[in-house]
Amino acid sequence: MKSKLAFVVGAGLGYVLGTRAGRQQFEKIKGFATDLWSDPRVQGYVQDVEGQAKDFARQQGSALKDKAVDAAKSAFSSGSGSGSGASGSGSSSSFDDVPVSPLTDPDGPPHRNP
Repeated sequence: MKSKLAFVVGAGLGYVLGTRAGRQQFEKIKGFATDLWSDPRVQGYVQDVEGQAKDFARQQGSALKDKAVDAAKSAFSSGSGSGSGASGSGSSSSFDDVPVSPLTDPDGPPHRNP
């Protein structure tokens, strides 16, 4: 019985001391990560990557839209064969009349601080 009590007390003491040390280490890592994220050089890279992603979206947006529409058309047409769909009889399953706006950036091109 004494060994079980000693184990429980030891485990509890280890947990309390371990979590206190772990919390301090976590706070150190969190502070380091915050400082790193706030660094102007890192933010410059972040802005560069955001600009590249926006350029990619502008260039490939219509192609990706067309692929998504084709996939939706094929999924819709293959899934409506059971006759219990909500489309009703005689309705068209065309997505051609759905308005789609181009991807635009309302703020204009990204600006980078030197």
